[in-house]
Amino acid sequence: MASATSNDVLPQGSDVLNYSLTLYAFEDATDQERRDAEKRFRKALDETLGDASLVAPVYAAYLKIVATYGDAPSEDALSAGELEIFKQWQAAESAGTDGRIWAESLHGRSTV
Repeated sequence: MASATSNDVLPQGSDVLNYSLTLYAFEDATDQERRDAEKRFRKALDETLGDASLVAPVYAAYLKIVATYGDAPSEDALSAGELEIFKQWQAAESAGTDGRIWAESLHGRSTV
């Protein structure tokens, strides 16, 4: 059985995109609170993953892993690279979680 590294799992070249994220808040959150939470969440993602350019590809790889193995895959089912990506995304998402506002959606988009 071949072992994949995180480089094998992450999109490469033109598949690497910048990202935008959408946060959904409780009804009582103001627009300013939402914007502040978006900044904090984006900063946490960028810092936890090491660079903003890694957020979209790590998230895309994470989504592929979840689509293949489910939301809580057995570590034994994942390759070393898949496990690394899975844990990296979960750590980044946890670092960005705010008690009142959370990430509901993250959409990749290319720069213009």
